[in-house]
Amino acid sequence: MKTRTFKLIFPVMIMAIMSLSGCALSQMIKASKDQGLTVEPNPLEVHADTVSFEMTAKLPTNLLKPKKVYTLNTYYRYGTQEVQLKSIEFRADDYTGNEQPTVTESFSFPYNDAMRRGNIEIQGVASNPKNGANKTSDRLAIAEGVITTSKLVEPSYAASYADHGYNDQEELIPTNVEFFFDQGRSVFKSSEKSSDRGERFAAFIAEKNVTRTVTITGTHSPEGKETFNSELSQERADAIEKWYREQMDKYDYQGMADEIRFILKPIVEDWTDLKAMLAKYNGISASEKSEWTRIINGTGSFEQKEKQLQKLSTYKKVFTDIYPQLRTAKTEVLTVKEKKSPEEIATLALAIARGSQPADALSVEELAYAAAKNPSLEEKKMILEAAAKKNDTWVIHNNLGAVHLELAKQTSGSTQRNHVSTALNHFNISNQKKANVEAQANMGMALAMQNNLWGAHDALTKAAGMNPGNTVRQNINGTKGYVEIKVGDYAAALSSLNGAGNTTANQFNKGLTQLLSKDFSRAQSTLEGVISSDRGFVKAHYAAAVAAARQDNENKVIQHLKNAIGADASMKEKAMNDLEFRAFTGTQAFMDLMK
Repeated sequence: MKTRTFKLIFPVMIMAIMSLSGCALSQMIKASKDQGLTVEPNPLEVHADTVSFEMTAKLPTNLLKPKKVYTLNTYYRYGTQEVQLKSIEFRADDYTGNEQPTVTESFSFPYNDAMRRGNIEIQGVASNPKNGANKTSDRLAIAEGVITTSKLVEPSYAASYADHGYNDQEELIPTNVEFFFDQGRSVFKSSEKSSDRGERFAAFIAEKNVTRTVTITGTHSPEGKETFNSELSQERADAIEKWYREQMDKYDYQGMADEIRFILKPIVEDWTDLKAMLAKYNGISASEKSEWTRIINGTGSFEQKEKQLQKLSTYKKVFTDIYPQLRTAKTEVLTVKEKKSPEEIATLALAIARGSQPADALSVEELAYAAAKNPSLEEKKMILEAAAKKNDTWVIHNNLGAVHLELAKQTSGSTQRNHVSTALNHFNISNQKKANVEAQANMGMALAMQNNLWGAHDALTKAAGMNPGNTVRQNINGTKGYVEIKVGDYAAALSSLNGAGNTTANQFNKGLTQLLSKDFSRAQSTLEGVISSDRGFVKAHYAAAVAAARQDNENKVIQHLKNAIGADASMKEKAMNDLEFRAFTGTQAFMDLMK
């Protein structure tokens, strides 16, 4: 009988325990209605393709029951889909006395465009781990999502071209000749005129090269017959000028002669040439040379030093071997280097690219120059491809890759991808031939166009450390700032953009960064500066409206949205669904604008 009685009582006990457990769970769910839940930020925001937020849950002190668990399940629900986020568990044993159960937890989930409108929902679950019983609350929406202002970032790609290496400015070629004179005399001897030097120089004058200057430096040796005649250096220079002008008359220079400037430079009482010749002279010993140097560098007048030198045992030898070479008139003629005109280079470059002229009609530098001056990207590409066949230098590969980058900016889809891939190949070859900052910077931009953001950032950072010139540095900073906005590093982006070129894209991105960094007043000012310089830039109007909304300035919100919608009608639907403007959707001005 006892056994039978026990079997009858046991199910009753189980049912009683379950009833008590269910009652406790129900009480927990009922108490959960008074829980405090806050989300920051609310609405949610996307940064770097990730939505991150913090949720703080404060439970009523009477909610938790001994040996029971209260779980908050969190979801992001959008349309008919949802993402389940992590759960927060509360246990009575973790809290003492009347301590209010409070937890702050960080959450994040990857963003896609379908998630733009949705809600954070939570659902409480009271459970008994011992028997698996549980009670579930209704779902509760506690935050809206998602603000997508960071997605307004404007791509900033500026291809960096290496210098083509061709000097399109006037270049002067020096032609030098030296004529010698007898001791103490300034007569230009017939033997000098008929020497190889004289005849070559006369032939040079006969060619009638375009000449800018003729500089004639007359000199003398240090001994008495030379120094007593203070005009000797000048007279020697005059003698060469006279002969030069006679040659111009002979070869009928006519008006060309008036364009030539003669510069006469008489050198009087100067030891420079003698010291230089002594240094190279092997006719006396080093110690004997030192005697000469000591006197020349010592005190006394030019004449006194010369008298001291005459007392040296080596004087006669030096006088015979070196002094005659000091009695000269040195002439330097600067003539204009003959070059093709820019128009001729441009025509020949295209002809070479199309195969109607031989490749040797221009140098590689001239081809690179023609490409740089040609506004057509397709023709620029053709010319650089022809240059690469002639000599595939690092410059040519970088510049050819830069053209493909610019073509990629103008295209989309598979065509764009092909251009970027080709550009990267050229930059790699350019860097293999010679490590250069232009190819390194361009590589960063190409990787950014492939959305390889961290690869782009590494490449651009390396380029920034290669001592780039001002233009390349500004290009690097513009793209680097764009990438840093994309990855959500706004402090770094602002630093980069402060050193970027003053383009519309860079200034807009700077204003957007200030906005995302919550520096709303500066953002407003920067964005309105962009609008002043480019009124057709729709994003600037829209972002300025967001900055105004963050400052609760309804007039500017309406003004900038009106301008944005006027330029692009699709901005109306975007603004209607943008949580940035949720505080204004009920105002008459906003509703009138959205009609």
